[in-house]
Amino acid sequence: MSYISSWSGGKDSCLAAYLALGQGYNISHLVNFISQEFGRVSFHGTEAGLIQLQGQAVGIPLLQKQTTREDYEQGFKEAVRSLTPRGIKGMVFGDIYLDEHREWVERVCGELGIAAIEPLWGKDTEKIFTDFIDAGFEAVIISASGELIDRRWVGQRLDRNFLSYLKTRNVDLCGEKGEYHTLVVNGPLFKRKIEIVESKIINRDNRWLLDTVKYRLR
Repeated sequence: MSYISSWSGGKDSCLAAYLALGQGYNISHLVNFISQEFGRVSFHGTEAGLIQLQGQAVGIPLLQKQTTREDYEQGFKEAVRSLTPRGIKGMVFGDIYLDEHREWVERVCGELGIAAIEPLWGKDTEKIFTDFIDAGFEAVIISASGELIDRRWVGQRLDRNFLSYLKTRNVDLCGEKGEYHTLVVNGPLFKRKIEIVESKIINRDNRWLLDTVKYRLR
């Protein structure tokens, strides 16, 4: 019996998968959902191609499925059901403290007959942030709220300087409510590193997005 991991490409889903593996969970697949409208990760904004590159870099098979906001739950269930004949016992998530998120995944996983595994749940957000860095992971800030976070941070590395900045802005340090999102490019889960060669910053609906024009594996 194996497990699958909900994978946004960001630090929380990555750290959750890393911790789950360390706890003895065998992760057979990463599961990622793409907005049909924009071709980017649902709710995060990362380009589909970058997630595919992550799958190659990590070396765990990636299942990527397009959905719309209206049929997200249906698409989620279809994706998981496509893997359950392989003997999937549960699914790993990177939720930290939002009760509505946990309630949703527990309900949906219960309806699918699998367990919801939450390695980060209830942990201090600053400790999650620093544990991620101290474990040797590298990530860049891929999107951010235009109202809460300055444009200059988009495309920059996630580090303690950014942590200090977040404290001055009085926002959640892990961006649990969508204040910002990240793309993991290297670390202990990775066999190869992702290098963003060329990019530009765009603004969509008062949200900064890193539009990656060229990227590659090293």
